[in-house]
Amino acid sequence: MSVPTAKLADPPISGGRVEALAGHVIRVLSRSPLARPVPAVALSSAGLAGTAFLGLCATPSQDSAVTPPVLLPLTALARRLGAPSLPVTVGDVIMDVSVALCCLGLAMMLWANSRGWTPDPRKLLWAASGVVAVLVNITPAGSADIASYAAYGRIAALGHNPYTWTPLRLPGGLSNPYTAVVSPRWRATPSVYGPVATWMHQLAAMIGGERPWLTIWVLMIATGAAFIAGGYLLLRTAANPSRALLLWAVNPLLIVELVLGGHLDTFVALLSLACVVLSRRRPGLWTDLGIGLLVGIAAALKINAVFVALGIAIPLLHDRAWLRLARTAAVSAVTVAALYLLTWGTTFLKPLSAASRLVIAPSGWRLAQLIVRDEFGEHALRLVTGVFGYLWPLLTLALAWYLYNRLSPDVPSVVAGTCALTFAWVIVAPWSMPWYASIAWITLALLPRNSLTRWLTLTTGVLALFHFNGRFPDQVTGPAP
Repeated sequence: MSVPTAKLADPPISGGRVEALAGHVIRVLSRSPLARPVPAVALSSAGLAGTAFLGLCATPSQDSAVTPPVLLPLTALARRLGAPSLPVTVGDVIMDVSVALCCLGLAMMLWANSRGWTPDPRKLLWAASGVVAVLVNITPAGSADIASYAAYGRIAALGHNPYTWTPLRLPGGLSNPYTAVVSPRWRATPSVYGPVATWMHQLAAMIGGERPWLTIWVLMIATGAAFIAGGYLLLRTAANPSRALLLWAVNPLLIVELVLGGHLDTFVALLSLACVVLSRRRPGLWTDLGIGLLVGIAAALKINAVFVALGIAIPLLHDRAWLRLARTAAVSAVTVAALYLLTWGTTFLKPLSAASRLVIAPSGWRLAQLIVRDEFGEHALRLVTGVFGYLWPLLTLALAWYLYNRLSPDVPSVVAGTCALTFAWVIVAPWSMPWYASIAWITLALLPRNSLTRWLTLTTGVLALFHFNGRFPDQVTGPAP
């Protein structure tokens, strides 16, 4: 598709000298030959191909740096055709280069869009569907979390409580096929996911039986379907569907992190988008009940959905719509309580509390830990880590307020608030992974062009480079539960 000569107006730049400098650099690059559809799509495709290649080269006989040791159908086929077994260092390099290409390809597509390139959003969604349909048949790359999902599902399918049992306690211990595919770092860790997530994992494990590869394959297919469903909802609701699908459905960075990584956050993002879209409809009793129910289900997938609830509450508080706020909050609370307490009771609290005290590099919290440990010892380290739990929520709210005010006052406050809150959480939280940014991305797709896009791209890309499976094994720290 040819690029029109007319250039769209640049969004306002605010936020100080750093923001202005970044805006100037990006505007220069956006006027370069890079900001064209063909090179943009080519680099995005190269980044996706690199990570897919790692999945195709997965070997079940050893722990890989970037893939869990299972063979999904296309990986098994590639293995029979003679796919090479990659050394860990080679896998690291390929993953680094692929993530960088995904970031650059995404930026170039958005630059081309700012110059007037408006691809048919339906064709974008079909293209994304084709790519996803292929990737869900390849061994997950970039993370082994989905192997833990499968193990927790197997625990539940055998009638045990995944919030007290660990993969190591499965029959046979390390010789159990489910335990064997879980990353050694997490084999002694119970589930920190909500009951709805556990039911999904349990259903997949019931289908997979004693074959963890089949359980993981089912989860990959479900995740891919949720990702495309999010794209379809954006197609139907976004004011600028072409830009929205560039930010979500054909975003190579998100495809790598959410689809090829098989992450549960894809479902949380889909439900969050449904909540935000529903909240923008004409207010009414059934609308509020539906929002409350969806928020409750999202929080029963992963607890971070509480930020979506706060984002939805912002316009209600502003408008002093106390009745709407009360009934939405009541339905959400009842849904969460029913799903959590009527299933496995309060047993989920212990692993969730332990997880909340973890700190990971390259956050500033980790730097503070190192300084305190070296200067004052392990006792002070435990004390200061406990203080982090009180500080980071307050700092998240402060940063969210700052980001919220950087957006245009004309945008819907429920969308801006949810995007700002979830983005601030990714930046400030002591424990943060690139796939945690999924809600920020899917709500950003509903907003007009703004300067948060560049920072969200940079943040997600940096986290992706630091946190693919097997990298920096000494970075997971925190007091013993």
